Amino acid sequence: MFLIVAVILDNLLKTTIAGLPYGVICFLYAFAVLIPSIAVIVRRLHDVDKSGKWVFIAFIPFIGSIWLLVLNARKEHGGENQYGADPKA
Repeated sequence: MFLIVAVILDNLLKTTIAGLPYGVICFLYAFAVLIPSIAVIVRRLHDVDKSGKWVFIAFIPFIGSIWLLVLNARKEHGGENQYGADPKA
């Protein structure tokens, strides 16, 4: 939703880049949510007892992002794992 607002603001303020529908405001928003998004993904990987390094699998075109989605959709093991206690306990 915020990205849609950013695109609209970019177009209204004429800050788009060379005919693209997005511009400076979209890039600022993307950089603002980049680190927190990676942190959430790594935390979820830890919940399913996987290393945070698995986030780099997303760099494999098409298959990598699908596999990362599958890992994030898995049910956690429950109980304590090597990354700490179960947050739901």
